[in-house]
Amino acid sequence: MRFMNRIEVLFCFLLLFTIDLSSQELIKGVVKDKASKEAVIGATVLEKGTTNGGITDIDGAFQFKSKSPLPITLVIQFVGYVQKEITVSASGEKIKIELEEEAIDIEGVEIVGQRISEKQKSRPLTVEAMDLIAIKETPADNFYDGLGNLKGVDLTAASLGFKVINTRGFNSTSPVRSLQLIDGIDNQAPGLNFSLGNFLGSPELDVQRVEIVAGASSSFYGPNAFNGVINIENKNPFFTAGTSASIKVGERSMTEVSARYADVIKNKEGLPAFAYKFNVFYLTADDWEAENYSPVDDSPVGENNPGGFDAVNIYGDEFSANFSETSTLNEAGLGRFYRTGYREIDLVDYSTENLKANAAFHFRLKPDQQLDSPELILGSNVGTGTTVYQGDNRFRLQDILFLQHKIVLRKTDKYFVRAYMTSEDAGNSYDPYATALQLQSLTGDDNAWIGGYTSFWKNNLFAQMLDAGYVDLSDDFTIGPPPDFIGMFDPDSVAAAEAWLASNQSLLASFHQIAADTTNLGFGTGNNPLLMPGTQEFMDEFNRITSARNNEREGGTMFYDKSKLYHIQGEYRFQPAWTNVLTVGGNGRLYTPVSDGTIFSDTAGIEIRNSEFGLYTGIEKKMSDDRLTMNATIRMDKNENFKAIFTPALSFVWKPRPNNFIRFSFASALRNPTLIDQYQFLNVGPAILSGNLNGVDSLVTLESFGDFRNSQLSDDLVYFNIDPIQPEKVKTFELGYRTTINQNLYLDAGYYYSIYDDFLGFNIGIDLELDQATSLIDELQVFRYSANSTNQVTTQGFSLGANYYFRKYYSINGNYSWNKLNKDFEDDPIIPAFNTPEHKYNIGISGRDIPITIGEKTIQSFGFNLNYKWIEGFIFEGSPQFTGFIPTYDLLDAQINYRSKRLNSTFKLGATNILDNKQFQTYGGPRIGRLAYFSISYELKKNN
Repeated sequence: MRFMNRIEVLFCFLLLFTIDLSSQELIKGVVKDKASKEAVIGATVLEKGTTNGGITDIDGAFQFKSKSPLPITLVIQFVGYVQKEITVSASGEKIKIELEEEAIDIEGVEIVGQRISEKQKSRPLTVEAMDLIAIKETPADNFYDGLGNLKGVDLTAASLGFKVINTRGFNSTSPVRSLQLIDGIDNQAPGLNFSLGNFLGSPELDVQRVEIVAGASSSFYGPNAFNGVINIENKNPFFTAGTSASIKVGERSMTEVSARYADVIKNKEGLPAFAYKFNVFYLTADDWEAENYSPVDDSPVGENNPGGFDAVNIYGDEFSANFSETSTLNEAGLGRFYRTGYREIDLVDYSTENLKANAAFHFRLKPDQQLDSPELILGSNVGTGTTVYQGDNRFRLQDILFLQHKIVLRKTDKYFVRAYMTSEDAGNSYDPYATALQLQSLTGDDNAWIGGYTSFWKNNLFAQMLDAGYVDLSDDFTIGPPPDFIGMFDPDSVAAAEAWLASNQSLLASFHQIAADTTNLGFGTGNNPLLMPGTQEFMDEFNRITSARNNEREGGTMFYDKSKLYHIQGEYRFQPAWTNVLTVGGNGRLYTPVSDGTIFSDTAGIEIRNSEFGLYTGIEKKMSDDRLTMNATIRMDKNENFKAIFTPALSFVWKPRPNNFIRFSFASALRNPTLIDQYQFLNVGPAILSGNLNGVDSLVTLESFGDFRNSQLSDDLVYFNIDPIQPEKVKTFELGYRTTINQNLYLDAGYYYSIYDDFLGFNIGIDLELDQATSLIDELQVFRYSANSTNQVTTQGFSLGANYYFRKYYSINGNYSWNKLNKDFEDDPIIPAFNTPEHKYNIGISGRDIPITIGEKTIQSFGFNLNYKWIEGFIFEGSPQFTGFIPTYDLLDAQINYRSKRLNSTFKLGATNILDNKQFQTYGGPRIGRLAYFSISYELKKNN
């Protein structure tokens, strides 16, 4: 494939440390849950008094060599289970260990398969998680979509390839208020400053666990951890060696294949010293098509207007003030009329492709220390593909390429140093909306088209109106008496004319169609006919426009983006006598955007660089016999264009009795203006989108310009200024409670209240120059500038999750979320774009390893998962073209599975939106319907 020619390859070689060990004996075994006999994944097995040992793999198996002569004592630990010690007297035999639940082994807080440990219950933040088993059993067609069933999580599908995860409101299709990390590394596209969902993320076979942290988290995760963090943890090859593969087929011609291979190499003493893994993932499918041809919300006319209307997914048909009511008698019947425009489906190839691959090399620098060894990691990721992305417009991401290289030095629970570089290449991506405008302009600009349209109407169609019975008002026009000589029409004739227009809408619609068809042929415009989709002439111009860059020099609609991000971070954890844990850390970041004027103002030799750094420290202190835990952190962040900002956080978690946790937290966060907010300069047709580092003077409001057009009086113009943008800040107060009742019911409830200052949004104004003598317009340009709200924005919300476990194999789970934007001001031009339903809930039932008896044989390998989701309708505020109401909708997802231990395979049949209830999830996007699938996954572990 052509992108392979551009891949940057990073390979490093290190010396392996070899240490002579004596009296080594092979210790191997398996750890299972005593009640369910299910493998315990990730349990720690240590030789007592040492750090020598191992971690159980997906089958609960472990293996290592002892450091002392037999007999030895093993210590087995896993969160949620009672610690166990056993004595081993002989080597080579497989030891079978069963752990008992510490209080209750709860599976699936939000989805089946999640274990809720004491550690997770006691966390000060609101965290939802999906572990390895839950990932395999989600009813969604992939783990990322499955996150949408978690409590308080919003999943928005703008296309099949582009999904957005968000929490606690402001759910933009450009998720700049949430942070996505993969093994601690920011997954954002450097030029856009946000993650493209999982399109350039982790292959599912390599995902170990996903956590979603809701709310302000800057002090814990750094800037831009504003409304939430999606934290994806991939598998460590030291603990997950082996071969795994999967294939999935489904509706919409979906085919997905994935493979993973990992292995461990031991030193001459037989200790694991080096591990590596390789992953590859490929998806192809036919995307959902955006075919909403209803009038945009707040349209001044309905779909029965004779002169047409502005449809959501037709571009170029937007109303202009020049498309006005009648101004002369023989223009009667024109009313509001619209250009023809182009449908999105005529401008976009909806085939979706996604290829992801990664490699990682892990070195234990001191293999004799086993789990406590410092670990050096070298890794590279590559992602490429084609899909539809929705931002201010709908964009076709075509052959986009994403590269990421990392180097990490870490010691578990002690320190880490992490450095990485991310680069992107927009490939052949283009803007279909702007493409429609350019194709349309070949027939003439708006003024030429309007002239041809109205001329044809006056000279040809008005006479047909008279023949059809329309009243000719010119025959009933009289001049009034002096001194005013005001002209008047006979009231009866006016009433008759209006009645004729009202009762002949179908005839007028046919006249408008004739006028549009004639003008589109070039009549009256002096230009070429409107190019028709499917013709060779259309394709030639389409290819010319979309292959030229969207800048002043080339004048096309293709984006050029070769931006890069460089990041380094370090952290160290101390254990001083006066507190339990003291953490200190810092990070630095450099952006180097390169767009050749297609996104940013980097033309005429202008080079943009943007840097920022941060420092943080925090303490954890346990008190009252470890029943009360306090966490306090403070962080300072400094972007080169803004003042330093401090974001403190404080939390208390109290355990009044076993399995009961009450949490209170105050957290603050900041969001630095993105590169788009600071440096953007992009002409999208109706307006220029611009960053705002320096402020703007003397813009005209849209409302006053409308008054000026009607009156032609310059005194009607209202001017305003916009201050330079500043970072956005939020403070959140949260109260929560987690408990277990009767050992089979788990509850988790929480309430939050957030206060936003300097809320970042956009302000629209007109740069206008008038002729001094005549007050006529000399120059006019509409701008949309990044700007801060002058008001304080507040939100609040509540969530409740419940899980009930019964008859050993089954569970019922449900969750409810309430989110509210407290907006009492209507005159603020900054649109908060909350874009979140006030009420939503999930209800599910699932089963795992259900025994089925066939003859005298019992098979315990069947499972299922059924989830129902209900989402209340809400206003989705995007760009002016893509702002409207999302109706209330519900979805039913389901899957059944069978696991064959003999074949090391799992067979899964499922569907999202199984009832094919086609609904919008984002305004301007497609209706999302059913996606049924069948998958086979194979996993063969390798013991080391």
